[in-house]
Amino acid sequence: MSYHDKPIAEFRSKRMGSFNWSGFRTLYEKEVRRYIKVFGQTVGAPVVTTFLFMMIFTLALGGNDRYMGEVPYAVFLAPGLIIMTVLQNSFANTASSIIGSKMQGNIVDILLAPLGAKEIVLGYAFGGMTRGIMVGCFVLLSMTFMTDVTFQHIWAILYFSISGSMMLSLLGIMTGIWGQRFDQTSAISNFVIMPLSFLSGTFYSIERLSGVWYKISHANPFFYLIDGFRYGFTGQAEGNLTIGITYIFVINIILWIACYKMFKSGYKLRA
Repeated sequence: MSYHDKPIAEFRSKRMGSFNWSGFRTLYEKEVRRYIKVFGQTVGAPVVTTFLFMMIFTLALGGNDRYMGEVPYAVFLAPGLIIMTVLQNSFANTASSIIGSKMQGNIVDILLAPLGAKEIVLGYAFGGMTRGIMVGCFVLLSMTFMTDVTFQHIWAILYFSISGSMMLSLLGIMTGIWGQRFDQTSAISNFVIMPLSFLSGTFYSIERLSGVWYKISHANPFFYLIDGFRYGFTGQAEGNLTIGITYIFVINIILWIACYKMFKSGYKLRA
C-alpha cells in the first residue's frame, strides 16, 4: 500500500503515541469560540424560541390550572423543553461545524494536525455538548420566570443532560462527515431529530398513547432522555430509569465507535 493510499488518520495515529491533551483542548476551544462569536444566533435565538413555546403552550392549555398526573402542566412541560433544546443545539453545533469546514476546504487543517481520531471526536463532541448545555442553562433560567422550577434528583438532571448532549453531538459528527451540503444536515435535523424530539413526550404523557404507538415511544431514545431529565425536576418518571440509563449509555458507545472509525478511515473526508 502506497503513502497516498493510506488514510491520513493512520499516519497521524503513528505520530501520536498517547492522548494529545493540548491538541484536544485547542480544538475544543476553537469550537466554543466559533459559536460564541455569534452568540445571539447560536444561544440567544434558541432561548427565545423555547421561551415562546413555553408561553404559548401554557397559555393555550391552561398552565398551572391543568395537571399531568399530580404535576402542573407548566412544571411538566418546562424540563421537556429544556432537554429538547439541549439535544437540538448539540446536534446543530457539530453537524454545522464539520459540514462548514468541508465546504470551505479547511477540514484538512484538522486532518493534518498532530491529532488522533479520538482527540478529534472528543474535541468536536465536547464543543457541541458545551453549546447544548449552555443553551439549556439559559432556557432553565428563563423558565423560572414562568413556573416553579425545583430540583428533586440532581444526578438525573446531570446524567441525562450530559449523556443526551453527548449522543446528539456524536450524531451531529456522523451527519457532518456524511453530508456534503448544509441542506443534507438540515434534512436530518428536520426529518429525524425534530420528530423524535416532539414525539417523545415533550408536550404530553405517553401514557395517553395505546397499542403500537406506545411501544414505538418506548423504543425512542429521546423518550428516555426527556423522561429521565424530567424525573430530576418532578420526581416522577413514566419509563424505567434503569433501562433508560443503560439504553443511552449503549447508544453513546456505538456512536462513539462509529465516529472514531469514520475519522480513522478518512471516510468522506479525503479528497
